[in-house]
Amino acid sequence: MAFTDTTMFFNQNISHRHHCLLNKRAPFCVSGSITIEAALAVPMFFLAIIALCYMMEVMSVRTSIRSGMQSAGKMAAREAYMKPVLIPGEIEKTVIESIGEERLEQSIIEGGSQGIRCEKSYMSPVTGLMEIRVNYRVFLPVRFFGQITVPMEESCRLKGWIGYEKTGFLHRDETVVYITETGMVYHKDYHCTYLELSIKTVPSNEVDALRNKSQGKYYPCERCTGRQLGEEVYITDYGNRYHSSLSCSGLKRTIYAVPLSEAAGKGACSKCG
Repeated sequence: MAFTDTTMFFNQNISHRHHCLLNKRAPFCVSGSITIEAALAVPMFFLAIIALCYMMEVMSVRTSIRSGMQSAGKMAAREAYMKPVLIPGEIEKTVIESIGEERLEQSIIEGGSQGIRCEKSYMSPVTGLMEIRVNYRVFLPVRFFGQITVPMEESCRLKGWIGYEKTGFLHRDETVVYITETGMVYHKDYHCTYLELSIKTVPSNEVDALRNKSQGKYYPCERCTGRQLGEEVYITDYGNRYHSSLSCSGLKRTIYAVPLSEAAGKGACSKCG
């Protein structure tokens, strides 16, 4: 009796499969359709989870950048009375220290801590009104079409602690330029070759025959070459002085970001102005 029941079960199962193959509307075909939909739904589900995690990371990065930017702004506001200019390098350093270099290196910011740029930050020495801008780029987590980056910018405006002045506030869209303490020109590019010093070591007995990239001759520095020269001296690509000490102030350059109206009396750089 049990053998007869088993035989009938297999016969019915074979007949059911044969009927499904002939009839596209059979339940067997419907179950295959559900399987294909499930195969498509699972990757879409994981893609949605990845997109959600990426959005949360972007918001976390933006929050961290804004927090570091506010810390840098408060410090600059306290020092505005003694130093009424913003130095982009110091702003970048404060932002990175406030966030944490390790946190930035592990984030989705392109270049990590080196990807934080504050070149567009400026302050008016007249009104003390400053605007801190942090520019960076974030890359997409899925590199199906290559590494695509998206530019981001965070900014804040605040007043330095220099008192109150009713008139003369800085226009928001005024051009930012870069100047040095002793320079006679202003620069529109923060990475202009005239601003970036490239220090080289050369034998002191050959410096008289050398020429800089502007074909100018090198002369002894008034600050550090009063004493006897050693076997080597230090020169730069566009400078016209040679130095006997690497710690000479002539080899150090402080760059200030100021509005174009505050660079009155200075000419434009021949390369970037």
